[in-house]
Amino acid sequence: MVATLFAITACRGKESRAGKFDGDGALRYAKAQLDFGPRIPGTAGAQRAGDWIVSEMKKRADTVIVQTWTHTTIDGRQLPMRNILARYNPAATDRVLYVTHWDTRPMSDAAENLGERQLPVPGANDGASGVGMFVALGDALKKNPPPGGVDLLFVDGEDYGEFDEDLADVLIGSAYFAKNPPDSGYKPIFGVLWDMIGDRDLAIRKEGYSLQRAPEVVDRVWSKAAELGYDKVFLAAEQGPITDDHVPLLDAGMRVIDVIDLDYPYHHRPTDTFDKISARSLSIVGEVAEALLR
Repeated sequence: MVATLFAITACRGKESRAGKFDGDGALRYAKAQLDFGPRIPGTAGAQRAGDWIVSEMKKRADTVIVQTWTHTTIDGRQLPMRNILARYNPAATDRVLYVTHWDTRPMSDAAENLGERQLPVPGANDGASGVGMFVALGDALKKNPPPGGVDLLFVDGEDYGEFDEDLADVLIGSAYFAKNPPDSGYKPIFGVLWDMIGDRDLAIRKEGYSLQRAPEVVDRVWSKAAELGYDKVFLAAEQGPITDDHVPLLDAGMRVIDVIDLDYPYHHRPTDTFDKISARSLSIVGEVAEALLR
């Protein structure tokens, strides 16, 4: 039954490539996020950007659920948090979960000089690219509804704190969702985290935790990409494990992998700006994301 619901025929694959997913639209939506400025939890930019996501997804999805809570940081700061879940066919038992983060990092800790390290990351690729792809995917799913249930989850607070051994104040939204799913016994058939997928020089390798803990989902995604002719972007090469939003979800028993191009020279720098992402890259990833749902 699962295979029937989510199989894609050759005909449908051709339809997807014919332009149901709009990469130019995804780029425009990413730019809309950047226009709000840094989307750091607790700032006016984050408030406006989150409101925009909720408003846009209400136009596209069957149901939108907003999870709000307060996160206490390691230094005692109170941060307002918001996850946004856009659902298609909410009554369907068989579901696919897609995840992206919509917040941006408050400091450019990878910058080469001390002054730049104090600046917030604009987050064109690291944040806005995933949001842009999801909103454009929402356009495609509204026009041509998926046969099964689909959940598009925008998580907050992925990039706030330190990616050290304590993981202080990072992966906040995905950890919250893992403990507070939308339904009792929530177990999607498979899931994909889409992170940093707009790089002009896009090259996505198979991430280590994904291969270790949900290899069948990696095979599913890479096979679909190859079927669509994107094996030069979704590479057969492997990379080491990456601590990202899929980890709390894997720990909760969800089969979620990370699709990420971490080989990005502007990562956690103030140069992660709009000129570094492209409609072509967003179109490639968006086509694969959509085709997996047909």
